Amino acid sequence: MLRLAFAGTPEFAVPTLRSLARSSHRLVGVLTQPDRPAGRGRELRASAVKRLALELDLPLAQPVRLGSAPERQALASWAPDALVVVAYGLILPAEVLSLPRLGCINVHASLLPRWRGAAPIQRAILAGDTETGVTIMQMDTGLDTGPILAQRRLPIGASATGAQLHASLAEIGAALLLETLELLEAGKLCPRSQPEQGVTYAPKIDKAEARIDWRGDAGQIARQIRAFDPWPVACALWHGQPLRIWEAHALDPADAAALAAASAPGDVLGLVQEHLMVGCARGVLAVRRLQLAGRRIVSAREFASGQPLGGARLE
Repeated sequence: MLRLAFAGTPEFAVPTLRSLARSSHRLVGVLTQPDRPAGRGRELRASAVKRLALELDLPLAQPVRLGSAPERQALASWAPDALVVVAYGLILPAEVLSLPRLGCINVHASLLPRWRGAAPIQRAILAGDTETGVTIMQMDTGLDTGPILAQRRLPIGASATGAQLHASLAEIGAALLLETLELLEAGKLCPRSQPEQGVTYAPKIDKAEARIDWRGDAGQIARQIRAFDPWPVACALWHGQPLRIWEAHALDPADAAALAAASAPGDVLGLVQEHLMVGCARGVLAVRRLQLAGRRIVSAREFASGQPLGGARLE
């Protein structure tokens, strides 16, 4: 049985924390980020990990950072054999990495060294990757550069969204971590250095990236829509009003060529087979579900029944 501390913040980390709580290992404490303002009222909101830690009655600390000895006091007092880190959101200084006897072990939602960084799920979809996965890594002072302890692959389906991959990879990561801990406890792990080839970075998503540019390729716009579900949600303007687009796909090129003749990017080409057709610089986007600001999500047919489409365009 290992003494384990856990560091994580968002919903992605919850399945791993729950699995550890049910395992034979001893959870001695949880680190999560401080409560943050959220929602229209900007009231302080606890992280998903904090809510579960309180539910499980686990020791909890929420340091703003971990750079000083007082900020590391709770972790040091727990004396863990290892610290499991899942989307914690704070940089761990060398003093933290060396504090547990067996170091710090990270669950990362990509096949490292591809997509090091904060937003690997969204970046994989945006890039058109056909597969992703989870890496269990021994942490070092670099950005997701440590030795690989285990990996598990997951195909990215043609219609997979960020939300769907997030849920699947969170569960895969939780299961793979438990397998890795068994090998760690038995002294049977064989860490391997990350290859120098194939390194890519996944910077944090900026909300501005959600704005659709109809001068682009329909296939890329469709990936943007899938990647930014559930946040920040791809959007455009409809008669000056914000319009969120939740589900769409690029039309087959042959069908697009016939439909989009003489159209300009952003032109609404009508409703065809339950999809609102929108011209792009290259191809046609078939929109299935969308949402005006302050309204509920509706189908393209529902939207078209209440909006004038003739001569309309999205900006």
